[in-house]
Amino acid sequence: MVLKPKPAPAKWAMKPLVAAICEALYALPDARKGGNNQRYTMGDAGVCAFSVFFMQSPSFLDFQVRMQKARGRNNASSLFGIEQIPSMQQIRNLLDPVSPTHIAPLFTDLVEPIVADGGLASHRELDGRLLVALDGTEHYCSEAIHCPQCSTRRLANGKTQYDHTAVTPVIVAPGQKTVLPLEPEFVVPQDGQAKQDCELSAGTRWLQRWGTQLKAWRTTVLGDDLYCHQPFCEQVLAQGCEFLFVCQPGSHTLLYEWVADFERTGEVATRVKTRWNGKQRLTDTYRWLNNLPLRDGDDALQVGWCELTTTDAEGNVLYRNAWASSVPIAWDNVVAIVAAGRSRWKIENENNNTLKTKGYRFEHNYGHGQQHLANLLASLILLAFLAHTLLDLYDQRDQRVRAQLSSRRTFFEHLRALTLYFPFATWEHLFDSMMDALQSAHPPPRRRAGKQ
Repeated sequence: MVLKPKPAPAKWAMKPLVAAICEALYALPDARKGGNNQRYTMGDAGVCAFSVFFMQSPSFLDFQVRMQKARGRNNASSLFGIEQIPSMQQIRNLLDPVSPTHIAPLFTDLVEPIVADGGLASHRELDGRLLVALDGTEHYCSEAIHCPQCSTRRLANGKTQYDHTAVTPVIVAPGQKTVLPLEPEFVVPQDGQAKQDCELSAGTRWLQRWGTQLKAWRTTVLGDDLYCHQPFCEQVLAQGCEFLFVCQPGSHTLLYEWVADFERTGEVATRVKTRWNGKQRLTDTYRWLNNLPLRDGDDALQVGWCELTTTDAEGNVLYRNAWASSVPIAWDNVVAIVAAGRSRWKIENENNNTLKTKGYRFEHNYGHGQQHLANLLASLILLAFLAHTLLDLYDQRDQRVRAQLSSRRTFFEHLRALTLYFPFATWEHLFDSMMDALQSAHPPPRRRAGKQ
């Protein structure tokens, strides 16, 4: 069974967004066999877990239990619709049997209305295509606690290390700080022992499942050198998408032999641009070729290849990288192709780094379980990050409050403090209260007498 919220508005605001997510979580499957001792619903457990990540507050539920006893009401109920609050251990026990696949459709259902409404026009590059970057990131690691879903590696000291890794696809774009995470795909033990095999297998499963959606969105898939191998490139093309992957000499010796041959004959196309970065004059040298074999053999895929080398005024190399592209490269698109390829780093900076260091605590062990708990909680964290991103884009109250505060961290500090100690009837009540307090603390400057 998979979950589908009701049709969503094209531009999300807080109330309908949270309601759609919570409605879907209240339909999570129940693995219990029945009996009288079923005080809490699966929805209570699912929404409680999501609320902790959404509020970025590990103690959120504990304070709501205290507030209910003291005041007869609480924010878990009024803001998230939670009927009863289980203990953290009860939440873990209830959610452990639930596969992350049951909430995976939520990512599509939250992003699709935005794409259909043209809301991501600023993210379209390379002939109006969306860029989706793939990368693997570890979200759990231990030498003691493990489950059948853990991957394993043997350490030099002879001990076994257990971990969970997810491929986290993200919509990115050059010059755009906003990234939108999509449904993750989790590396599982049967994928193999080598990181390349594991991550590529997970990436292939994700690509096959999302292929129809990606084709409809007109997508170019980005990735590091790990993904720049013919079987995966063929999978991308089979889904009706284009690819742009980092292409390093160490793993593509034949392709670079061709590049060297064309260098000797002076046939490598080149474009040079200079720019001022605010501190010094830099020179960007673009080189490219087309119809190069990605591997040896008569069935080798023919790709475009491009390289960027950035040097300072003294000729020192500050940056160098190269990419393989399914799109032919020319004078008029090489700069845009390189910019798109470089935007892959946003999956590290704006996605993975945010998840691990900006309050989401993606690598924190909120609960491991023996079945699916670790991966399900990781999916809920990503879902909370996506929800926050959509609110930043489309919720006017969220935008007004955020504009009054110095940082994202400060915003969540205020949100946590208020909801831990004061009950609010609705999200509108909460955000209007925050805005009133912020405006009172920072009143507009008074006009001088005689000025109109």
